[in-house]
Amino acid sequence: MPQRGDARLSIHSVEEREATAAVCIVRCVRGAARTGQRFAVEPYDAPTMTLEEILRYERPVAFVDAPHNAKVRLTGEAVGMLVRGAVITAVLGE
Repeated sequence: MPQRGDARLSIHSVEEREATAAVCIVRCVRGAARTGQRFAVEPYDAPTMTLEEILRYERPVAFVDAPHNAKVRLTGEAVGMLVRGAVITAVLGE
């Protein structure tokens, strides 16, 4: 079962959505989110998604930290759970 990590992102809006990918506007509300990290909506044993890309002012960056906003691309089966107001948390382990 995955354990909770430090980074948390609050979903402001879902701009685009496909079956296994979504582009969202987020605010980092805790820690620092980095590309390549896996995230989940509670409960943490739910399917995860991977943070593939972070854009700040339409430029790619490696991370976003609190309290900043960014446009992100998330991939994985769990993107269907993303809605405005949801908070996703980084997960560690399998």
